[in-house]
Amino acid sequence: MITGDLKSKIDAVWNDFWSGGISNPLEVMEQLTYLLFIKGLDEAQTRAERKANRTGNPIEDPIFGEGTFNPDDATVGRPYEDLRWDRFKNFSAQDMYEVVDRYVFPFMQSRAANSTHAEHMKGARLTIPTPALLQKAVDGLSAIPMEDRDTKGDVYEYMLSKIASAGQNGQFRTPRHIIQLMVEMTAPTPLDTICDPASGTCGFLVAAGEFIRDRHADALLDPSQSKHFHEAMFHGYDFDNTMLRIGSMNLQLHGVQNPKIIYKDSLAQEHADDVEAYNLVLANPPFAGSLDYESTAKDLLQVVKTKKTELLFLALFLRLLKPGGRAAVIVPDGVLFGSSKAHKELRRMLVEDQKLDGIVSLPSGVFKPYAGVSTAILLFTKTNSGGTDHVWFYDLKADGLSLDDKRAALLAEEKLGVTATLTEEEHAKNNLPDALGRWRKRDGDELGRARTDQSFCVPKAEIAANDYDLSINRYKEVVYDEIEYPAPSEILEELAALEVEIQKGIEDLTNMLKP
Repeated sequence: MITGDLKSKIDAVWNDFWSGGISNPLEVMEQLTYLLFIKGLDEAQTRAERKANRTGNPIEDPIFGEGTFNPDDATVGRPYEDLRWDRFKNFSAQDMYEVVDRYVFPFMQSRAANSTHAEHMKGARLTIPTPALLQKAVDGLSAIPMEDRDTKGDVYEYMLSKIASAGQNGQFRTPRHIIQLMVEMTAPTPLDTICDPASGTCGFLVAAGEFIRDRHADALLDPSQSKHFHEAMFHGYDFDNTMLRIGSMNLQLHGVQNPKIIYKDSLAQEHADDVEAYNLVLANPPFAGSLDYESTAKDLLQVVKTKKTELLFLALFLRLLKPGGRAAVIVPDGVLFGSSKAHKELRRMLVEDQKLDGIVSLPSGVFKPYAGVSTAILLFTKTNSGGTDHVWFYDLKADGLSLDDKRAALLAEEKLGVTATLTEEEHAKNNLPDALGRWRKRDGDELGRARTDQSFCVPKAEIAANDYDLSINRYKEVVYDEIEYPAPSEILEELAALEVEIQKGIEDLTNMLKP
């Protein structure tokens, strides 16, 4: 858990950028990502040197070689040693700026063939405007302890939270506690291959990785499973190069060495290479409205003929999943009850051709302050042979934070999130642990719940009879408080007495007005 002192140090670095003239939070995050990558190269070289000293064997493929590095636009080279973080951080501000701008960034790009993350550094450029600001940033990052994986990950997560608090760029981040709920519900395993086709900052993939480390730590001791975890388990697509850099760095700092985070427009490109390639899809894709048929991948249009992005993403999820694969994805409410032919057909496919497991209705304030739309978590398993007996519904009314633009915590930190133990009073402010607990009993105790409860199950036949409407309000029953009314004779007596009083008042007023 990140401490107050650590937060203060990160806040100071962030504030230096703002006061130094970089006000776009994504640009701040991108520049910090570059600097962390450069710092990471030096740390990796240091680890390799220590190992070489212990074993007496030379370093295989050293990051920083011997001699000098001479980029294309420089007439004079610079010793590789000067390009290392622990070396140039002690230079004067002006010399540091020249080394980082003219030598370190070109060197960083020259390392682009060594990993997926490094590949995203090809277009890297230094936009920090002054030597003084660069020196402050380097000094600030050097002062933040990031020796272990947990601290590195927490530090970067805290930096990313500043994107959300900055407003317009917050759409790149799904609230962490909602991600955790979806990951807990799908329970990733060490054998899974996981995909987020709209990966952004890779929050879903990071949370899945942390879940596996926590629940299956022993499995990662096996060399083959460890290799799968670091190189083949995590896949993300995005068509924003900045987000590719940030997302892959997020995974790297959380201890995933070489995730497959690639440039891809999920709805516009064909998916021949990854049809039925994944066991688990976790996603909150952007729902921007409509696309032209001409710009939409033809293999998706074969699943459903539509221009609606929310439906095309659902078609994509079905294409990507292996039979037996499962998904937890966020959709706008319109997907659940839309009346178009495409809406109905996709819902029919989920219910009749696949196994629709559950729907969690989310409160409309979950994505505030930058979006107030009503959404739901859709949970399903791809079977290609049906299997839906009933669908579990949960009406999530509170997620631990206020549902206004401030999104302030309603409970102490240890009472937030998915795994907290709560009293009934606290549950009213945080439904997440209850939702997870009931989800795990969806094929047992939940079957007997009344439609007036916060969760309940609906038989497939009833859903089919309702034109595959999946909105919770279609099936939820509301109990109104009983009000006791007086007997009719008592009401008539009161009306008669009231009439006498009114008549007397009229007579008194008439007498007062007589001359």
